[in-house]
Amino acid sequence: QVQLVESGGGLVQAGGSLRLSCAASGRTFSRSAMGWFRQAPGKEREFVAAITGSGGRTYYGDSVKGRFTISRDNAENTVYLQMHSLKPEDTAVYYCAAESPYKVVATSSTEYDYWGQGTQVTVSS
Repeated sequence: QVQLVESGGGLVQAGGSLRLSCAASGRTFSRSAMGWFRQAPGKEREFVAAITGSGGRTYYGDSVKGRFTISRDNAENTVYLQMHSLKPEDTAVYYCAAESPYKVVATSSTEYDYWGQGTQVTVSS
């Protein structure tokens, strides 16, 4: 069983930056692809970014490309989402998610097996 705990959300002005962290439990972290998703009120959950177990490949949703960066520290069992040039439309609850070990990294939320509780990001205009 994997437990994920997000932190780092908050209120920021448009154009600002935030870094989200997701601490994972378990011994298989380095063998699991990790992803970030977000969900705004009244909207479906949206893919934000994903990273392979080794950290060698990353993937981004079109709306965040060039502004957000996903990374991971396997020694610390932590994945990060660095967010720059934030916009009001980035306002959402951000969720960290993990796939089971050895699965191919995915952009669909249905492929992820473990989820954090979410952290709120609010961007004011």
